[in-house]
Amino acid sequence: MKYQKLFQQYKLNGIQLENRFLMAPMTRSRASQPGDIPNALMAEYYAQRSSAGIIITEAAQISQQGKGYARTPGIYSAEQIKGWKLTTDAVHKKGSKIFLQLWHVGRISSSKVNGLQPLAPSALTAQNTSVYIFDGAPNGDATFVPVEEPREMTKTEIDTVIKQFVQGAENAIEAGFDGVEIHGANGYLIDQFLRSNSNKRTDEYGGTMENRIRLLIEISGAVANAIGKEKTGIRLSPFISFKDMNDPEILETIMLAAAELSKLDVAYIHLCEADWDDAPQIPIDFRVKLRDIFKNTIIATGNKTPDEGENLLEDNLVDLIGFGRNFLTNPDYPARVKQNFSLNKISDNHTLFGGGEARGYTDYPFF
Repeated sequence: MKYQKLFQQYKLNGIQLENRFLMAPMTRSRASQPGDIPNALMAEYYAQRSSAGIIITEAAQISQQGKGYARTPGIYSAEQIKGWKLTTDAVHKKGSKIFLQLWHVGRISSSKVNGLQPLAPSALTAQNTSVYIFDGAPNGDATFVPVEEPREMTKTEIDTVIKQFVQGAENAIEAGFDGVEIHGANGYLIDQFLRSNSNKRTDEYGGTMENRIRLLIEISGAVANAIGKEKTGIRLSPFISFKDMNDPEILETIMLAAAELSKLDVAYIHLCEADWDDAPQIPIDFRVKLRDIFKNTIIATGNKTPDEGENLLEDNLVDLIGFGRNFLTNPDYPARVKQNFSLNKISDNHTLFGGGEARGYTDYPFF
């Protein structure tokens, strides 16, 4: 078989995976309204893709305040927990594992989405950044609106967010998930605290790199204590600077955070890597250094081909390979890789954030 490593079983801190394909988190905006409730259509979508060794769901907001885009699912109400049980039951019946991604978007939001002024480490608006709503546009399209000026978080609000991440993690376990992934990437709240250009605080959560990683480490430690370190993963994006997140200190900051996360013995670090055509490549020396600093599982996601993924696994630079769009359009993606079958393409970009329909969501064919 060509891809020996990709199809090899793997133990993720005691959780047995049937292969090293990871279905990456992708926001699809199909939650039922009102209440941002996961539904049977979402369960069907994830169950179709359960030949992945592990699935990381789309991000679920830990509170109404943490919501940044329309129709994204939550994990803070009893109805949301009940709705997610449909997904976990369906995926487990197919023999896969599934983690829930937890997020708070921070300043990447608008009152048009959640009715609230955004919160952030500092009162700095993300430039040239938009979120989306559904306002009756043709074809059910999402309508993009600019983010609004955030309010600087108080210490009480920071404490509240930590507790909300913990409650979200506990709710996820109640809903049947095998673990959670804390979203610390892509310009959202935790990433905003990590970066010197978006975090201008002068208290214990700002200034030095040690202070800027504090929120990430406190949330990670609190979640690990609540549900188990083997069920706690972290997503980071050191080489991604969109959403006005260009910080010259971020690589050093990420390495400092990785050392602290290793001390916490969390299950994994999931690198969200740039996936556009001319995106910067992650230097090998960064991967080698991260492997040396962080002792547990490392995941790489970012438009990898199976060959690229296999090479990273063979070189022992990462342990799992995340695939996003290929799973979106090919529910049987691992089988297609094994058999060298052609891949489905995105049928209609209008359906990426398509509201409540199955079209472009659960209707992609199996080979």
